[in-house]
Amino acid sequence: MEKEPKKEIAFEESFLLSFGKIQKRSFSWYYAPSFILLWLALFYAIVIPLYNRLPDRITVSQELLHPGEFVGERAQRQLHDFDRIGPKVVGSVANEVTTVEFLLAEVEKIRVEMNSDLYELEVDVQSPTGSYVFNEMVNMYQGIHNVVVKLSSKDSPSQSYLLVNSHFDSKPSSPGSGDDGTMVVVMLEVLRQMTISRTPFQHSIVFLFNGAEENPLQGSHGFITQHKWAANCKAFINLEVAGSGGRDILFQSGPNNPWLMKYYRKHAKHPFATTMAEEIFQSGILPSDSDFRIFRDFGNIAGVDIAQISNGYVYHTVFDTYEAVPGRSVQNSGNNVLALVRAFSNASELNEKESDGSHAVFFDFLGLFFVYYTETMGIVLNCVMAVISLVIVGFSIWKMSKKLEKPSLKRVSIWFSIILALHVVGFLLCICLPLLMAVLFDAGNRSLTYFTSNWLVLGLYVCPAVIGLVLPVTLYFTLRPNEQLCHAYLLQLALHAHLVVMALLAIILTAAGLRSQYLCLISMIFYGGALLLNLLSTLHDRGYYWCLIVTILQVFPFCYFCYAFYTFLVIFFPIMGRNGIGTNPDLIIALTCGCCTFFALGFAAQFINIFRWPKLILLGLGVMTFIFCMIAVSEVGFPYRAKTNVMRVNCLHTNRIFYEFDGSVSHSDSGYYFNYQDRRGLEPVKDSLLNLTGLKAVKPDCDEYVMCGIPCFYYSWCRWRENDGWLPRESEIILPGELSFEFLGKTIFEFNRTARFEFQMSGPPHMNVFIQPLGSAEVSDWSFVREMLDDPEEFQPPYQIYFSYGTDDTPLRFHIDVLKSDGDFDGPVLEIAGVGHFVNYDFERDSEARKFISDFPDFTHVMEWPSIFKRYIF
Repeated sequence: MEKEPKKEIAFEESFLLSFGKIQKRSFSWYYAPSFILLWLALFYAIVIPLYNRLPDRITVSQELLHPGEFVGERAQRQLHDFDRIGPKVVGSVANEVTTVEFLLAEVEKIRVEMNSDLYELEVDVQSPTGSYVFNEMVNMYQGIHNVVVKLSSKDSPSQSYLLVNSHFDSKPSSPGSGDDGTMVVVMLEVLRQMTISRTPFQHSIVFLFNGAEENPLQGSHGFITQHKWAANCKAFINLEVAGSGGRDILFQSGPNNPWLMKYYRKHAKHPFATTMAEEIFQSGILPSDSDFRIFRDFGNIAGVDIAQISNGYVYHTVFDTYEAVPGRSVQNSGNNVLALVRAFSNASELNEKESDGSHAVFFDFLGLFFVYYTETMGIVLNCVMAVISLVIVGFSIWKMSKKLEKPSLKRVSIWFSIILALHVVGFLLCICLPLLMAVLFDAGNRSLTYFTSNWLVLGLYVCPAVIGLVLPVTLYFTLRPNEQLCHAYLLQLALHAHLVVMALLAIILTAAGLRSQYLCLISMIFYGGALLLNLLSTLHDRGYYWCLIVTILQVFPFCYFCYAFYTFLVIFFPIMGRNGIGTNPDLIIALTCGCCTFFALGFAAQFINIFRWPKLILLGLGVMTFIFCMIAVSEVGFPYRAKTNVMRVNCLHTNRIFYEFDGSVSHSDSGYYFNYQDRRGLEPVKDSLLNLTGLKAVKPDCDEYVMCGIPCFYYSWCRWRENDGWLPRESEIILPGELSFEFLGKTIFEFNRTARFEFQMSGPPHMNVFIQPLGSAEVSDWSFVREMLDDPEEFQPPYQIYFSYGTDDTPLRFHIDVLKSDGDFDGPVLEIAGVGHFVNYDFERDSEARKFISDFPDFTHVMEWPSIFKRYIF
């Protein structure tokens, strides 16, 4: 008789543990490290292997076993020969003669193998001359070279062509085997496979090997605006390399032709693409551009932009060699490009003149499959899923309210609102704490610590992001315990809050026109699906059993988000070493890690509150951050390593001459002009053998001389010129050539109060003209393209004209019309500078400059050449 009350007490306690007033977490705190390590293990066991997965290379001896497939070994043999040519700078013999001959010889070898009964092969060496406005400069070229090959099916009447493009020129000192030699040889092997195929294709294929992309983008402009085959090109595949090796990512498509992504989904052998990459690249965050822009803007044609992105540390350096390009990466790119060329060259859409005016949302899932849908479909999906998410959260809250001793939907809704507000604070902290770490390290002159030791970001940025994401809700649960709703329900409310934030974020991003909102859609689908399963199976109301379904389904979005953001970190890490001195690069890395944490661990991180003493767990993450900070400020955190992770330095050994209005020379000197490539400037090399005594900023000269009196190369250098440095040299630079800048005469037009100044300039294959009107004078017209003058709000003086040539060294003759309201041209009205750059290695460097460059430590890569700067006043 006395045992029955005990059973009732036990039952009541059990009920309260699950649904009532007793607050108890299910697991002890020491299980938390295992839970955290579980997600880290998933990253290294699933994400990293799938990210780095590449196909086996097909050798020449295996070709008969793989008919119609890309043969990677043959492409590598061609790459070896391409690499041995050396650096291929526009205007050099290596670029304009040797490489052109190499390409023509390889094409002729292909012609010998071609099925001449089915196909016709035409070859043209184009030497265009032209100009256009590129960013903040007039970009002029003269007599550069493109090797253009057209392959046609003899029986096809189609006049619509597919364009496939890569470039063979390179940066100074770089053989360009990755950028863009890899894609050059991929195109050669694709051309060979198409010529020996027994299945004809519908549309002719134009293979453009352009010889002036690094200048920038001159070769593609010369083709698309002037070549006889350009008007027939209706779609293009642009092939680039932003490093050396790895998989090739599709990072731009269109515009307004979603069919391209439909074909990519169906035919790409190794899909790797994301809408997010397209939006980031087109935002201008990255200091890069590609020929995609030229074909889109000047050719008005749609296409895809594909690039290898791994090992960007060797990009544009002497280490971009044949040895740095993995054969399996060549095979991966070849498989994809060959499949796409076959598909696009038979696409009926090439005959359609009008696009459907829409964009596409696309991404691959761990390289296993490809997802594509139209932007309109994306808007519908986002809105529908956001509404469904809010509805099922509301239903869950209603069910919880029924479990209270005194059911009250209002009370549970208030508790949820508090948790939702705290989660929004957590979201802000998740982003801001990593950014704060970036600011603190930059303030201590310790930026780029992750440049070589990439794993440091786990402690420096990911741990603070997790702390920020969870801390507000954890403090609420521990400091203000809820005596009416069980802890299992409170934990669900925390996850529901993240779902609501995702739904609202999806709506906001959709309204803003961003297609990257598909990230929110993925989050909503997997957690919303888990919540629905729990509601239907009654696990929702059975203590912590609902956690199992949620955890299992969170594995999929976790792996995808880590995969997606890891892709950007692979791109961003090396780019931060060439992002300039003016901005803190750590902010970009911190923001990427913060966003990755929010998406990948937004739900899972809340499970920290399922363990006892969650504040102790967060303290442990804080200790990890401190330990990683100590490692980062040690030698481990020094950014650079010889050969593999080099510090980039741009150094021009320069003579300067400043002529005044009366023709006298007011100042002339020699020195080394430094265009700083990363945040640390020259600070890391000051303890080396290098003598930097007298190094000074050029900023004080910016008010006195046009373009600060320095020979900045093109727009990206001149844009941040005030941050650059100048190191005087006692002896005069011995230049390997001359720059002739001649004043041909002045003509005054009294009727419109203008004066025309005529000039002629000749010199090395790379030259600049800087133009600055003085006083009340303004440039009203000139012989260059007028776009900059027609938009004075966007383009302000000093104006930059960039001029390069291949083999045609005809002097540049031009005029400038200056308007002055009072019509008085007896005094100074125009400051102008002529600059000559002796970039390529056909020009010898003087012995003192060579000695100076050799004193740089082995962890640096110096891009250098002689230059001359002549300033005049008229």
